[in-house]
Amino acid sequence: MEAGPVEAVGQALDFTEDFTRELPCEDGIPLENLWHRLQINLLDDCVHQLWRGRTDFYAGGNMFVYYSLQQVQRQDYKGPDFFVVKDVDGSYVRPCWVAWREGGRLPDVIVELLSPSTRGVDLGAKKALYERVFRTREYFCYGPDPTQGGEPELLGWVLGRDGYEALAADERGWLWSRVFGAWVGEWEGEYHGARSRWLRLYDAEGRLIPTAAEAAQAEAERAQAEAERARAEAEAERRRAEAAEARAAALEAELARVQALLSSQPEKPSQP
Repeated sequence: MEAGPVEAVGQALDFTEDFTRELPCEDGIPLENLWHRLQINLLDDCVHQLWRGRTDFYAGGNMFVYYSLQQVQRQDYKGPDFFVVKDVDGSYVRPCWVAWREGGRLPDVIVELLSPSTRGVDLGAKKALYERVFRTREYFCYGPDPTQGGEPELLGWVLGRDGYEALAADERGWLWSRVFGAWVGEWEGEYHGARSRWLRLYDAEGRLIPTAAEAAQAEAERAQAEAERARAEAEAERRRAEAAEARAAALEAELARVQALLSSQPEKPSQP
């Protein structure tokens, strides 16, 4: 979604419910292609797995973010491709993000998916908006779409005292995110039946944060391996028991043979 121009929002504003209760939540313009939609879903999936069990954050994608009355008056209905707001109640879905209904909270991290048609805005007006107005702590850009022959690049900035400072990639090309407490980096593989290069999250040790489906598959494989291990141990125990039983039977048979042999021997006459 495209972003509007940077504006001054320092003055007191009349955020009346009558004025803002019917805010549009979508512009009806579809995402550029399947890759864009899947990449947004993948990021959302990974963030929820990274912080699974928590409800103190909200992750949204391809939805409007409202931050000032002037924006509403201008009908400047725009927002990031993907964003995360921390320390909010994330237990329910919002049709759009309205800052003045959220205690003034705006995204802590934003990801924009670059394309030839949006790159200039993403690295220009949007970056300035997120830096000067939103004061978003981290901003990442990734693209263009590799399924269309693009060679995607990953860019990132962290908010410093004087504005955005470029993040330095490590030898893998990954960027560290303090907001996530994780690495942001590329991954090549299949997601929802589409094989491509994707933006993913990795933990501090460099392990890929799984999607919900990947986590479920890994758990199923772990449970299957555990069941196979238990079956193998049970089979080994059965064989050990059978071997012990066979040894005991053999010893009992040998004892019976020896006893029978002894009992068949004639008694020696006693000495006078």
